[in-house]
Amino acid sequence: MESSAKKDITRQIVVIVSALIAVFGGFYGSGAAGGTQIADAAGGALQEDSTTIAPGGPAFAIWSVIYLGLIAFAIWQALPAQRSDRRQRALGYPIAATMLLNAAWIASVQAGIIWLSVVIIAVLLAVLVWAFLVTLRLRPHSIIESIVVDGTIGLYLGWVTIATVANIAAALAASGFDGLGISADVWGSILAIAAGIIGIGYAVRGAGRLAPTAALCWALSWVAFARLTGDLISTPTAISAIVSASVLLIATLAIRLRSTRSSRFATTGSPLPSRNR
Repeated sequence: MESSAKKDITRQIVVIVSALIAVFGGFYGSGAAGGTQIADAAGGALQEDSTTIAPGGPAFAIWSVIYLGLIAFAIWQALPAQRSDRRQRALGYPIAATMLLNAAWIASVQAGIIWLSVVIIAVLLAVLVWAFLVTLRLRPHSIIESIVVDGTIGLYLGWVTIATVANIAAALAASGFDGLGISADVWGSILAIAAGIIGIGYAVRGAGRLAPTAALCWALSWVAFARLTGDLISTPTAISAIVSASVLLIATLAIRLRSTRSSRFATTGSPLPSRNR
């Protein structure tokens, strides 16, 4: 019992330290703590006009929300009541890993090693998918936990999904990839649609979870904005991003409504009135 308690305390401390490292990394990557802004690092490979799938600059404001969520999660899981909770035991180290990976990603971009950043963000995405699946398997105990834990992981997952796509595209462009004879407009459209399809996959698996969809729709909206108003104009990509975000949002709401109705039926043991079917 004592050994288990020590392991739980160690996990809580690791999460807190990881959160502090992630927040410092975020400040450093923003240029506020002496680092170079991400958009200007790595030779500008990640600027909003580097590829047709790159979101506009204001899209990155979502990181403020994600970092606040991660801080809230670190505090939440550190509470004595959460120390031996099965859910926090399952999520603690994976989320700590994502925070350290995020800091490592920023460091790789600052160092100008763009392909290393691709590897890191791919691993980050994989760990976030794992954490997302854990939240589906082990349900939250309260609305507060649902917001602090599930909401943060969902936003984090949705944003990193589109960031991974953009990161790979940026690395390819920086390496001189010519698109295999396919125009940048077509590639941008394909990637925007692919991001929406992935989002629908999250919605189906998560029974209409809103946070991943919100982050993806936010990102796709800024992709569309950048392609219509920035230096790299691509109307086909902008239209594809808008359509992709719209379909994703509608699909998520439909899946959520259906899931809610199914849950009510399972609880009451009787069908809903015909007008609600």
